[in-house]
Amino acid sequence: VQLVESGGGLVQAGGSLRLSCAASGRTFSSYAMGWFRQAPGKEREFVAAISWSGGSTLYADSVKGRFTISRDNPTNTMYLQMNSLKPEDTAIYFCAAERTWSFPSEYSNWGQGTQVTVSS
Repeated sequence: VQLVESGGGLVQAGGSLRLSCAASGRTFSSYAMGWFRQAPGKEREFVAAISWSGGSTLYADSVKGRFTISRDNPTNTMYLQMNSLKPEDTAIYFCAAERTWSFPSEYSNWGQGTQVTVSS
């Protein structure tokens, strides 16, 4: 599966953005999906994940209550709605996919990333 992120940009603290991840192929619904981010000088970190059906989600503590992950299997698209953004959310955001019925410990498929910058 090939993944392409979009929706990043510059936003003021307290604002919102919605990221999208478009996937190729006809087996999108077989993949668990995730969002990760990497800030300058830091390691990549987990943000959120969603099961193949969309029925289960996981969030990092740092984004819980502010970010919402969702997916639309008929259109092969995953989303990350980000509200109440903080400067520390500034990072390159990556989507990832793994063909599994559960939440994977590792992901094999990655997008190229989209930049999110939150100004104070």
